[in-house]
Amino acid sequence: MKPETEPTYICARYICTLMYVPIAQMGGIGKQFLSVLLVHPPPYRRIGFFCNCGKKNPAREIAFEREREREREMEIKPVEISSSKMFGGFNKRYKHYSPTLGCSMTFHIYFPPPPPSSSHKFAVLYWLSGLTCSDENFIAKSGAQRVASSEGIALIAPDTSPNAAVLTISFLEIFIGGLNVEGEADSWDFGVVRVSLFIGLTLLFADGLWSTGTGTQYGYGTGAGFYLNATQDKWKNWQMYDYVVKELPQLLSENFPQLDTARASIFGHSMGGHGALTIYLKNLDKYKSVSAFSPVVNPLNCPWGQKAFTNYLGANKADWEVYDATCLMAMISKFNDVRATILIDQGEDDKFLHDQLMPHKFEEACKKAKVPLLLRLQPGYDHSYYFIATFIDDHILHHAQALKL
Repeated sequence: MKPETEPTYICARYICTLMYVPIAQMGGIGKQFLSVLLVHPPPYRRIGFFCNCGKKNPAREIAFEREREREREMEIKPVEISSSKMFGGFNKRYKHYSPTLGCSMTFHIYFPPPPPSSSHKFAVLYWLSGLTCSDENFIAKSGAQRVASSEGIALIAPDTSPNAAVLTISFLEIFIGGLNVEGEADSWDFGVVRVSLFIGLTLLFADGLWSTGTGTQYGYGTGAGFYLNATQDKWKNWQMYDYVVKELPQLLSENFPQLDTARASIFGHSMGGHGALTIYLKNLDKYKSVSAFSPVVNPLNCPWGQKAFTNYLGANKADWEVYDATCLMAMISKFNDVRATILIDQGEDDKFLHDQLMPHKFEEACKKAKVPLLLRLQPGYDHSYYFIATFIDDHILHHAQALKL
């Protein structure tokens, strides 16, 4: 089934094209709905909107390949795309092409106020976000910049999964990001973002933020890379472990002389807490400390982890264990000495506490391995950024001490 007007990839600034598609061709409903084709201008990556209509669209496929080719030709060097002053420092957002992931990526850096000495370098603290999040959530919601500013710590917030340039609109649905892999937008806890829309949408895409008007039903969320290296060919671009551990630190070291990437710590939330714990335990020589909010500590035994790991890593659960913090604790303790205390904050009113997060399993593993763990159960708090913002200062200070600031 084809729309009356064939979608066209638009490579111009501030162009908006309106196209009507008969809904009768999509299931017998005798009305029309409006699909918007929009391209956002530079310096942001061009975004193409295409009517998918439930089947593969040749114009969409051609446009996607054009965008992928353009991205391959981009310089790997990060380009600043936004900047805002906060607590005397600056939140800066960058985009770059990632050879590891095969697409363009964005990340944020919070630079504290410049020190008196020009030779001073800031220690870095990596933040890994959770399911449905991007590189923007933590920077906008956590309030971490206040203490990071006073302690002189640079905050690094990468995205949560591979990201691509093509936005596809299909009937009552809008898919954002992704690498055009079948199934990547089928659910909110795996793959990329998908938002279901009612007829009569109003879509705004400006300054790197998108929003929809009334009539929006949020069915699914943003990418869920789980900070691992996928082994299944279908998900070959999902190499978030290598991106966070190898590519991003090297990129920062080569392009930001004011950062001391040799002095680094890591923390995160939910899926990002899982990423922070597993990355730290597997790279004790790279990170001075770790902490987490509401982490997924035993993905082998929770629905989120089982779903993601099956798709990314296959059915062999032995391959899952190297990305499970509870399993890693038993392995790591055999040949490494984890000396720095691990800090975890967990809300007692978190609806995911008992079936997805299960911090007691990690606590038991730490006791067996004789690894210092400070697990704080916080009465009345849930899984949200309100919880994170309440205790973020403690985590920044925890890492500042480990980084000897």
